[in-house]
Amino acid sequence: MSFAIYGILWILSRTIGSLCFHYRVVGGVPRTGGFIVAANHASYLDIPLLGCGMRRRAWYLGRSDLFPVPGMNQILQQLGWIPLRTGRLDRDAFGKAVTLIKKGKVVVIFPEGKRSQDGQLQSPKPGIGVIVAQTGCPVVPAYLKGTYDVLPTGATWPSFRPVTVLFGDPLTFPRSEESGESKQFYQEVSRTVMDRIASLGAVESPTQQSSADIRKAE
Repeated sequence: MSFAIYGILWILSRTIGSLCFHYRVVGGVPRTGGFIVAANHASYLDIPLLGCGMRRRAWYLGRSDLFPVPGMNQILQQLGWIPLRTGRLDRDAFGKAVTLIKKGKVVVIFPEGKRSQDGQLQSPKPGIGVIVAQTGCPVVPAYLKGTYDVLPTGATWPSFRPVTVLFGDPLTFPRSEESGESKQFYQEVSRTVMDRIASLGAVESPTQQSSADIRKAE
């Protein structure tokens, strides 16, 4: 039943996107296997407009307080939402993501951890590296172009602006016994993925900005 509802929502999102936002998709995701799709996050429209750009069903890691409506949480979890408690490593949520990937499913994660308040990319969190370390899965970077212009933070009604979803080639991260479960590995994964997301959107990566700030301070 949840698969059928997901399919209906996919078609609905794709139709609305095409009619209202001149929706386009550049690139795509692998047809088989488990992997992560990592995307920037600037609008509440990111989830449906990213999801309908893929020809596969996906599960989404998102903040546990994202949908505070009573009774709605269970329905959304059936449709693919994995509630993530913020402020600490949520082993339960990450464990569900790991299990899904090992079963050959697609899991979407927003490395920034929350919506951007100004549409610019934010520094990534290391959580994506934790999942990669435990699964060895590839990461498909994605850039959502235009969703902030359509529905920025604080807006109550969307604007009719073009939206494009750009998918990059899968990234792989070879691990060794020494680095595979280290904080350094987690950070390297998150930085590499965020840099690739930035390059897809032809924007500056926050990791590059941080390096520039350090050089200025020196």
